[in-house]
Amino acid sequence: MSGRRAEAARNDGRILDAARAVFLADPDAPISSVAAAAGVGISALYRRYPSKEQLLRALAEDGLTRYAASLEAALASDDDPWTAYVTCLQEVLDGQSQALAQRLAGTFTPTPELTLTAQRAARLSGRLFRRVRKAGELRDDVTEADIVLLLETVSLVELPGADGGASLRRRYLALLLQALRAPAAGPLPGPPAREADLTARWRARLSQGD
Repeated sequence: MSGRRAEAARNDGRILDAARAVFLADPDAPISSVAAAAGVGISALYRRYPSKEQLLRALAEDGLTRYAASLEAALASDDDPWTAYVTCLQEVLDGQSQALAQRLAGTFTPTPELTLTAQRAARLSGRLFRRVRKAGELRDDVTEADIVLLLETVSLVELPGADGGASLRRRYLALLLQALRAPAAGPLPGPPAREADLTARWRARLSQGD
């Protein structure tokens, strides 16, 4: 890779890392906030991503691709279902891949290719969830959508400091996993989240922009 191409690749990595942090905190943040966080000029950002829409699509694609890879690894693991599931959730939380995709829901119009990636990730997630449920390791009054939203909530923990709150996110995930594992300590109030609740966020935010 030539020096110029290597520098462009480094800039792209900085832009995506910065955009991930900026839009996780505020999906409505201006693209100038991403350039400032990445330490690149706004012109350099626009050369790579001519619009905020294109940058959001790239972020969602990156998040969903990494999310699907973590799910595939868990499904292929020789570990027992619960251990594989825990490892997967830890990896997803550290990479903030699932939370990012959900956080960006409805903030841009997805391409057909992105929709296919999302559908593939959803199928893999469903398979993993059903495997853990079948093994009797997961309390029976939570849904897959519950866990998606809980992971998203934990992913939003941010604090000043060297790790940005990563150690606390892992602590709260461990606490969450203890609550999710069967047998349940007691019943939960209210109805569980549904897959329809997640997909509705895409429709609701897009319609607000019309």
